[in-house]
Amino acid sequence: MEKYVLLRRRVETGKLVPPGNLLLADTATDEELALVHHAEYLRKIREGDLTPMETRRMGFPWSPALVERSRRSVGATLGAAASALERGMGISLSGGTHHAFPDRGEGFCVFNDVAVASRAMQAQGRADRVVILDLDVHQGNGTAVIFRNDPTVFTLSVHGASNYPFRKEPGDLDLELADGAGDEEFLQVARDGVEGALGTGTFDLAFFLAGADPFKGDRLGRLAVTKEGLQRRDRLVLEACREAGLPVAVVMSGGYASPVEDTVDIHFATVRMAARMASNYGRGHAPPGAAPRVNRER
Repeated sequence: MEKYVLLRRRVETGKLVPPGNLLLADTATDEELALVHHAEYLRKIREGDLTPMETRRMGFPWSPALVERSRRSVGATLGAAASALERGMGISLSGGTHHAFPDRGEGFCVFNDVAVASRAMQAQGRADRVVILDLDVHQGNGTAVIFRNDPTVFTLSVHGASNYPFRKEPGDLDLELADGAGDEEFLQVARDGVEGALGTGTFDLAFFLAGADPFKGDRLGRLAVTKEGLQRRDRLVLEACREAGLPVAVVMSGGYASPVEDTVDIHFATVRMAARMASNYGRGHAPPGAAPRVNRER
């Protein structure tokens, strides 16, 4: 997608992190993907054996390039999670594909990168309890199903009430916004959600889905949040995690503004704020002055 290419260029030219900390992600393996996704679905994606209905639901035409990009996107989130646990903060320049279910893709999401990374960190013994702070404008229906009735992962979703997906899947904490909600309403609901989620117990790792699509100029957002409002959201989430001593992996999630530069502006502001807040972040993981690692899919 064009926004990812443009965002990577902005991060490179903006010199937000040392050059050695802008990393090309590894490709997620079948073993890693199988922590969440069913073997038959992985075979269909690998071989291009999807039915027309499955392809339509996923939203992308199948191609080898799609498979590679999707694996790299998961790899970037795996890298961001590992960096967060090592340094207190990790960033992926893609990710947040929260509509993917164990057995299918939906809504421009092939694999559920945050779910795979959560399970991988748990499987490696690096995190016992995970909290997912999803502030994309669309409800994380796939994520909610994957972690339903799982006390080791808490899912928060702050989203538009009447937006896609039109059938919501209940997560641990779902907070809805009416069409046209602006900065103050959005930020109050976001604050309530983050405080409510982090107040449920002690966590070892947080994922922040920093969607650009609540923006008032987003084609698919239906809210009226400004760029400044989204920067305030980012600060709210990241400061709450810092106060909790909680390492956080940041992923970009959705954004569909026209022109695309508006989406890139919002994502870049998220990356810049996360990079600036990285020092002394989270349970002593980050040494003073440490820069986060930023993981890109290609």
